[in-house]
This record gives sequence, structure tokens and C-alpha cells, in this order.
Amino acid sequence: MNSQRWPDPAAVLPLLWRTAERPSRGSGLTVGAIAEAAVAIADAEGIGAVTMRSVAERLGAGTMSLYTHVPGKRELYALMLDHVFADAAQAPAGEGDWRERCAAVARRDRDRYLRHPWLLELPAARPAFGPNVAAKYDRDLAALEGTGLSAAEMNAAVMSLTSFVSGAARFQRQAESDERAGRTEERFWRAHEPFLHLVLDPERFPTAHRVAAEAKRDGDADHDSSFEFGLERLLVGIGDLVARKGRKG
Repeated sequence: MNSQRWPDPAAVLPLLWRTAERPSRGSGLTVGAIAEAAVAIADAEGIGAVTMRSVAERLGAGTMSLYTHVPGKRELYALMLDHVFADAAQAPAGEGDWRERCAAVARRDRDRYLRHPWLLELPAARPAFGPNVAAKYDRDLAALEGTGLSAAEMNAAVMSLTSFVSGAARFQRQAESDERAGRTEERFWRAHEPFLHLVLDPERFPTAHRVAAEAKRDGDADHDSSFEFGLERLLVGIGDLVARKGRKG
């Protein structure tokens, strides 16, 4: 679904905020129950297994009865996203300075992606602001309160952290998927062996040749350490901006 877009906010906001929820007429169906069932299916089988029919079967309801509550799959995805963001809405505001608060937000976001990897297949930009998405955005911004950054700078810093985390999680999930399928790092480089004299030609690609040799000696970093390295570099960059703003003040 990554190449697709979210539904028109006007169509999904009443669902997200439950301002237009219809009575279940004895079926027991609610928008919340539908979203929860869809998330359970996606966690177990992937986003591709989520259909109106599969959700209805999980709930013991007729497929058409779901459409009286949720008009289509794109709206269902928006409900699923808001549902799994409940952990962010319920998380403590965070302790320590802004760096510690931002690091806590980033680590929670990464953990959420690893628990619900199907999130990485949803559109990245502009989901409608349901109650939990709005609460997460508020908590993310609050991590930067007191830094002296402008509103635009706070928003840009949050977006930079969000983009970094999703990219790191996507890379990790792909690597793990490759490992499970037998496409290991060792197998990848073994296939390159007949061509390494070209790929790492010290005259054509001197920097790549040197770095590859040193990396082989030192060993590859694992996903956790790579994530923490990138997060620290981002926080250092934001810290430079905070320090400049403080000197101007």
C-alpha cells in the first residue's frame, strides 16, 4: 500500500473520533472492535491478509455488516494505525532533558514498528489525525519543549526523527526477512566473490576498498547498535541547533 494514499480526511475523521458510529443492531460490532480484529490479523499474517471478509470472519459477522461501520479498506487501515498508536498516547511524558525524551520517543517508535511491521507498508505521509495519532504528535513535540526551538524547527526535528526511525526499522525488517528466506549476508557476499576485484578495485573505488577491508576486520554492527549510532548523531545535530538558539537568546 506504500504507493497509495490515505483516504480523504473528511471521510475518515468521523470514524476515528467516533462521532458518526452507527448502532450495532445486536451484532456487537463497533468500529473499535473492527480495528482491533484487523490489527490482530495483520500482526499474525501481514497487512495483505487484512480484508473486510477476513475481519468479518474473525468477528463472527457477515462481511456486508462491516460496511455499515467502515466503508472500505483504506478507512480500515487508518483505524488500524490509530489503534496501535494508543501506546504512545498512554506513554509517560518522559523524564530527563530533551535528548532523553526524544530518545525515548524514537525507541518506542522503533519497538512499535518491530511489533507491528505492517505499519511500514502503510503510506508514510499525512495520515488523518485520530485521537491516538494526535496524542502521539503532541507527545513527540512536547519532548522538545523548553529547547528554544521555533514551532517550525520543533516540527522539522520531530519529522527527522520519525523518518530516521521508520527507515531503520524498514532496513532491519528486510534484513530479517532475507535471513529467514536464506538470503544471508554471507551468501550475499559469497555471490560477489568472483567480482570483488571489480567491485572493490582499489584504484577505481579506493575509499570503498579501504572501508570494506576495515569493516571486515572490525565486524559488522548489529541492528541495535546501528540504530543507537544514528539516533545519537541526529540528537547531536538537533543539539547544535538548540545551542545556537540559546546563544542568540
